[in-house]
Amino acid sequence: MRCITVLGPSQSGKSTLVQQLATLDGGRGASEAMDPLTITSFEFLGEPWCALDLPGGSEYATLAQGALMASDAAVLVVPPDPDAAMLTAPWLRVVEASGTPCFLFINKMDASGARVRDIVAELQGYSNHTIVLRQIPIREGESVVGAVDLISERAWRYRDGQQSALIEMPAGPVAEREAEARSELLEQMSEYDDSLLEELIEDREPATGALYAIASRELSENVLIPAFLGAAERSNGVTRLMKALRHEAPGVERLRERLGGARAVAFQAQIRKHLGKVVAIRALEDGIAIGQTLAGGNLGGLQKPGGGAGGPMQAGEVALAVKSDHLGAGLPLGADAPLPRPDWAASAPPMLARVLIPGSERDEVRLSTALARLAECDPFLAHETEDETGQPVLRAQGPQHLRRVLAALESDFGLAVETREPQVAWRETISGRAEVRYRHRKQTGGAGQFADVALILEPLPRGEGFRFNETVKGGAVPRNYIPSVEEGAQDAMTRGPLGFPVIDIGVTLTDGKHHAVDSSDHAFRTAGRMGVREGLTQAGPLLLQAIDRVDIHVPSACSGALVSLISGLKGQVLGFDRDPAQRGWDLFRATLPASSRDDLLSQLAGATQGTAWLEARFDHFEEVYGKEADAISKARLAALA
Repeated sequence: MRCITVLGPSQSGKSTLVQQLATLDGGRGASEAMDPLTITSFEFLGEPWCALDLPGGSEYATLAQGALMASDAAVLVVPPDPDAAMLTAPWLRVVEASGTPCFLFINKMDASGARVRDIVAELQGYSNHTIVLRQIPIREGESVVGAVDLISERAWRYRDGQQSALIEMPAGPVAEREAEARSELLEQMSEYDDSLLEELIEDREPATGALYAIASRELSENVLIPAFLGAAERSNGVTRLMKALRHEAPGVERLRERLGGARAVAFQAQIRKHLGKVVAIRALEDGIAIGQTLAGGNLGGLQKPGGGAGGPMQAGEVALAVKSDHLGAGLPLGADAPLPRPDWAASAPPMLARVLIPGSERDEVRLSTALARLAECDPFLAHETEDETGQPVLRAQGPQHLRRVLAALESDFGLAVETREPQVAWRETISGRAEVRYRHRKQTGGAGQFADVALILEPLPRGEGFRFNETVKGGAVPRNYIPSVEEGAQDAMTRGPLGFPVIDIGVTLTDGKHHAVDSSDHAFRTAGRMGVREGLTQAGPLLLQAIDRVDIHVPSACSGALVSLISGLKGQVLGFDRDPAQRGWDLFRATLPASSRDDLLSQLAGATQGTAWLEARFDHFEEVYGKEADAISKARLAALA
C-alpha cells in the first residue's frame, strides 16, 4: 500500500479530489474520520492506496506534519488563481520542510480563465523547489476542454464523469505552446540528469519511456515538483494524476529511510468514548501484528480504517491500534522505543491561549485528566496552570484548533467548559527611595510581641527581582531574627499598593530594636512585612506591563502591512529579514505589550489572509503611566476587594 496526503487551502477541492480518486476503479473506498484527518483507503488497478485528507484552514498546515510523516507523497491542491498563491504558501512550506515528494494539482480549471503559466509563476515565488509544468490546457474560447501531456505529447479531451478521450494534437497555438512548454520541462529536468542534458545538447529526441523514468527518479529524490491540472468535481484530469502517482510516487521503503529505519509511524491519535485511545499507524516493514512489541510496549488490537479486524500488517499498510496507550501521535516507532521526532516535525508553539472554566467544582479534576489525555493524542496542543488563579490554560494553534478541542472535551469526556482570556502579567515596582521605621507591638496578657525595624527601600535595575541586605550594628536586631525580617519583606512583595506583585526592589535592614521576652521570629517577620508595605507606598509605586518579543513568519508581500499593525497595538518594530528557511517569506521581529497578543492574532489573520504565524515569548517589563495606569490599578483593587 502506498499513502498520500492531500492538502491545500480552503475551498480548493481536496475532499472532492479524494472522493474521485477513490472511485476511479468503480469502488467506493473505505473512510475513517480521525478529527481533523480523514483516512480513505481504496484500490487502483489492483493496487492498494490510502489518502489522508486534511481541512483547509491555514492553522491545519502545522497539523499536517503527522500525516506527512506517514506519506510516500503529497498532493498539494491549489485554486486556479494566481492571486491565491499566497494562500497556498503555508502548505507548500510544510510539505517542503518535511522532504515529502510533492505533486501539484491545479484544480477547478473548468471555472478559470487564468493562464496556467501565471499560476505556476506565482506559486514558484513561495517554493524552494522548481515547479515543472507537466500538462498544458486545451481551450475552446475561455473554457478548458482538455490537456496535453508534455512527456508523452498526447492530447486528451475531458469528458465529465468519465475518463478523458485521446485526440489528435490540436494544430496552431496549442501545438506551438506545447512545443515551448515541453522544451522548458526538459531543460528543467536535465538540470538533475546528465544523460538527458547530453541528449539535449546533441539535439537528440529523448525516448518517452526514459523521460518517465527520469521524472519518477527526480520526484523520489525530491528535486522537482510536477504540476498537473484538472477539475476534480467533473473527474477531469483525475485519472492522469492517479497514473502519475502510481508510476512516480516512491514506495514505503523510501519513507523508512527518511525516518531513520523506523518499523512504523504513529501519525494520528484520538480519544473515543467507550473505546479509549485509538492510534493510526502505518507499518514500514512486514509482519507488525497484535501482541508484538512496538515502541516498548505490546501492540493491542488492530482495526482497518473504515471497519473490520486487522491482521498482521504488510509494509505500507495503515491500521488503527487500540489498547495501545503507550503509542504517541506524530512519532516514528522502533521496536523498543519511539524514535526521535524529525527536526522538521518539531511541535510549533501554540499561538492561542484560553483559560478553561469547568461547569462545577467536581469537574476540575476530570478536566485536568481530560486535558492530559488529549495532549497525548495531539502534539500541537499544550496545557498549563494560570499562576494566580490555578485554573487550567489551554494553548492551541488557532481558533479552529481550539473549537475542535472544546468539542472533544464535551463529546468524549462530557465536559462543557467556558473560556476566557488569560490574565495579563502586570507587575509593580517603585520609582524612588524610601526610609521607614516600623514597630510591631502587641500585648494581650502573658508574653507579647515586639519587633522594631529600620528599612531602606530602593529601586533595582529591571530584571533584578528582589534583593535583601542588612547593615545592623551592635546587635540591635539579633542575628537569628534577621532572616525573619527578610521573609516578611518577601511576603510584602506578593501585592503592592497598586494591587500587583512587586519586583525589582532592594530592601536593606539598617537598625532596629528587640525585647528579651516579647521578640520572636513571628514578630520580626510581621514587622518586616508591614514596614515594607509602608515603604512601598512612600517610594512612588510604578505600574509595569509585560512586553513580549514576537517573531512573525509572514509572506513577504504582507510585511509592509505589519509596520502599521504593530504600531497601532503600541508595539515597536525591530526589523525584518528574508526567512532563510523558505522562499517568499520574511521573519518580522517586534516587541509588543502582552495584553495586545490576542488583538495581534486577530488582526494578523486579516492582514495576511490567515497565512502568517508567530512565536511570542516574554522579553521584559515596561513602565505604564498616567490615566491608563490609574484605570488598570483601580480595576485591580476593585476586583481584589
